[in-house]
Amino acid sequence: MSEDTLRLVTVQRTATGRYTATNTRGGTISFGTGEGTGFTPVELLLAAIGGCTAADVDVSTSRHSEPTAFTVTVSGHKVADEDGNRLTDLAVGFQVTFPDGTSGDRARAILPRAVAVSHDRLCTVSRTIETGTPVTVSIEAAPAGDGAIGDGPGGR
Repeated sequence: MSEDTLRLVTVQRTATGRYTATNTRGGTISFGTGEGTGFTPVELLLAAIGGCTAADVDVSTSRHSEPTAFTVTVSGHKVADEDGNRLTDLAVGFQVTFPDGTSGDRARAILPRAVAVSHDRLCTVSRTIETGTPVTVSIEAAPAGDGAIGDGPGGR
C-alpha cells in the first residue's frame, strides 16, 4: 500500500488508566478507562462512527443550506460473551434541521440520500466495522535501556 493511504496514531500512557493519542499532524486527544469525565476507548469508537458520517452528511447538505441544528447520536450495547467483549446493536441517529426556504428545502431533500451514501459507501469507520476488517497485534522492540522485554538480566 502506498504512503498516502496510511493512517497512523500513537498512543502513550500518561498515568495509570490515562492515555494520549497523537496523530501525524500533531493533534492529540486524551482518554482513559472511565474514571472521571474523560472518554473511554469505546466512547471514542462511537464518536469516530458519528464524526465520520456527520462529516460526510454535513459536506453534502451544507453546500445547499447551513443547518440550524445538527446532532448525531451513536449508541451500542457492550456485551461479554463466548466471543469476548464487543459492541452490539450499533445505531446512528441524525437530528438535522434546516431553515425554511428554497435552499433549506434542497438540503432537506438530499439528507436521506446523503445519510445512505455515507453509510453504504463513504464512512471509512463504519464501513471498516461492518466489513469485519481483521486487526493484527504485535510486540515490537523498544529502544535499548527503556526496560523493554529482553533488557534486564536474563532477558531475551
